[in-house]
Amino acid sequence: MAEQHIIINVGRQLGSGGRIIAQMLAQRFGCNFYDKEILNLAAKESGFSEKFFEQNDENKRFFKSIFHLHAQHVSDGNFYPNRFSQESLFQFQADAIRKAATQADCVFVGRCADYILRDFERVVNIFITAHLDERIQRVAERDQCDHDTALKILHQKESNRASYYNYYTGKKWGHSEGYDLCINSSLLGLEATERFIAQFIKERLKINP
Repeated sequence: MAEQHIIINVGRQLGSGGRIIAQMLAQRFGCNFYDKEILNLAAKESGFSEKFFEQNDENKRFFKSIFHLHAQHVSDGNFYPNRFSQESLFQFQADAIRKAATQADCVFVGRCADYILRDFERVVNIFITAHLDERIQRVAERDQCDHDTALKILHQKESNRASYYNYYTGKKWGHSEGYDLCINSSLLGLEATERFIAQFIKERLKINP
């Protein structure tokens, strides 16, 4: 690549605090931060409605439930039959991720960014886990629900996320061989985990303190 920007890709279990840690890393290294923000960029690049990308976000099963919809309900009147598929939406999103990565230092959360940016050189791929009880508690607090409901939400969303990632990358979501570093945020807490990851990134990319 002509420009060697710092790229940090953060995969995460639901409720692990991965998004918060990713935000802290972005602030520390002066990176642009992309989580759901990438959906807005993909919508602008493609001409499709952003809400359609949101409905399809990290969910391989979504398209199975939409074929009863009329075209105008899907893309606000801007419908391209020859471009309308889940694969095309993934490609628009991938293009937006690549474009952002060539323009500035970036932290990306999920959305197969580690696979999409696999040919970029200054890239670190992180996966963040946490103890199940902590993850359930975070989901319950976020969604204002009880323990059992939070557990169901966690299992469903992670199943969707894993199916999406596995389908598009040919790898297994969360398996250690696909990442440079896997870490359990429950062991050190979010702030100390972020500091540990930051030091790893500095060593990995040879960034001066």
